[in-house]
Amino acid sequence: MTFNIKQICLIGLISILFPLGIRETTADSLETPIVQSDVYDPLATPDNDVKTLELLVNDAQRERTLPILVYLPENSSPSPVIIYSHGLGGSRESSQYLGKHWASRGYTAVFVQHPGSDDRAILENQSRRLNFQRLHQAANWRNYLLRIQDIPVVLDQLEAWNEKRKHDLAGRMNLDKIGMSGYSFGALTTQALGGQNMRQEETPFQDDRIDAALMLSPQAPPYHSPEEAFNAVDIPWMLMTGTKDMAIVGTARVEDRLAIFPALPRGNKYELVLDGADHFVFVDEDRMPGAFNPNHHRAILALSTAFWDAWLKDDHLAQNWLNSDQPREVLEDGDRWQRK
Repeated sequence: MTFNIKQICLIGLISILFPLGIRETTADSLETPIVQSDVYDPLATPDNDVKTLELLVNDAQRERTLPILVYLPENSSPSPVIIYSHGLGGSRESSQYLGKHWASRGYTAVFVQHPGSDDRAILENQSRRLNFQRLHQAANWRNYLLRIQDIPVVLDQLEAWNEKRKHDLAGRMNLDKIGMSGYSFGALTTQALGGQNMRQEETPFQDDRIDAALMLSPQAPPYHSPEEAFNAVDIPWMLMTGTKDMAIVGTARVEDRLAIFPALPRGNKYELVLDGADHFVFVDEDRMPGAFNPNHHRAILALSTAFWDAWLKDDHLAQNWLNSDQPREVLEDGDRWQRK
């Protein structure tokens, strides 16, 4: 059985690994003081070109090669870094609209490709169709652990390149300010590296170099309650999902994605739920199997940019914007935005 790539390309982690529970969601929790800011615009982009680099990160110890796509801002001064992890069946070329916008805002955006759960592992030979059986097989614990181990390797290599004379990335990155983001399987990867409690028998995976984390279509695990899994998160987190964000393969439901925010400790935690958005809302427009709502991408770009500006650039205007009612101005009436 096969599926057209536009129907299932870039979907996230199949939820056979992560059975779901149902949790009642709550209304906006806007208990912090509202501070208005009339000058901050997270959608504004300078009129310049974004440069891209295709590079390989070689991990000799694991005999594993990681393709990466780097989006570079035009300004060559050191910029904060955002690491991005694609969904199941994706690649380093996934969600280009994010990489281009973030780079135009002054970030070095590094999009990592994970062998074994990328499009190369799942595409049928001599075709551009994703194989259902391969897709199912690729969503396994081994690939999950490989992904988690990929990110520290990439960060180590970025540190080396940043110090290497005459390298295209030499001196371009401020590696004291690192954010991580991911979509679905990539969101789970980001959760693990961003402070989620893992299985008791597993070594903690949090990488202390990561200062803020943005999860696109996250999911709570089955081996802890949400409170046990997320009560120790000590860095800023932003969660994004949709009211129709259900797995195409497996049993993941919206309720499981919404279980995370209530379980997070207070302090710089945010959640966006896009009304009517399904699992594909975070991919590029030309990869969506259904109708495209341009305001969904507008909201994703605005809120993600403000989040990075607030916690990777220490931009007080961005922090004020996030803590005011102004995010509602980029959202539609049915969208839900909350913070704590």
